[in-house]
Amino acid sequence: MEPPHPFTRADPSDDALFYAEERKVVHLEPGAIEALRSFYGRLLLPGDAVLDLMSSWRSHLPDGLGRVTGLGLNAAEMADNPQLDEYVIHDLNRTPRLPFADASFDAVVCAVSVQYLVRPWDVFADVRRVVRAGGPLVVSFSDRCFPTKAVTIWLLGGDEEHVMLVRSYLEAAGYPEIHAEAPHSPDDPLFVVWGR
Repeated sequence: MEPPHPFTRADPSDDALFYAEERKVVHLEPGAIEALRSFYGRLLLPGDAVLDLMSSWRSHLPDGLGRVTGLGLNAAEMADNPQLDEYVIHDLNRTPRLPFADASFDAVVCAVSVQYLVRPWDVFADVRRVVRAGGPLVVSFSDRCFPTKAVTIWLLGGDEEHVMLVRSYLEAAGYPEIHAEAPHSPDDPLFVVWGR
């Protein structure tokens, strides 16, 4: 029997079906949320136009940003997100190309969702197109997920492997500058990989 392809999932059904149901869950505990918000505050500048990739009902962004656009699969969740100025329904696993013009954003964030992407290198390569020169892509994750929707390679690794995996996604997408950090969190572990 052949091993599973690294980017298959236990539940291969259409993501639109899975995310049609509202799942207003918090994937990070309060201490990790504050650590992520603080980390964003170091990289995101006041007035920045930000794309919240794979958005949900909470974004954990610092105050003072410019226009914040959410891209996700559940309209009700994003409509309940007080930090979003607008949102777009879009399935990145079906269509990795983002529905935005070149250089539309100053920064892009992807919080606790990277494990669900089946073609992350394609998505992150297109992020380079929609973010202005020098703008960061910030990918954060913890040790939680919906296991039936996470890709196999994610489920087979631990924290260190996840950091290496996300770094490899950014490398494959052509990011020349990549950093990895583990901001201090009093509860959930938090890992951030970011590139410019």
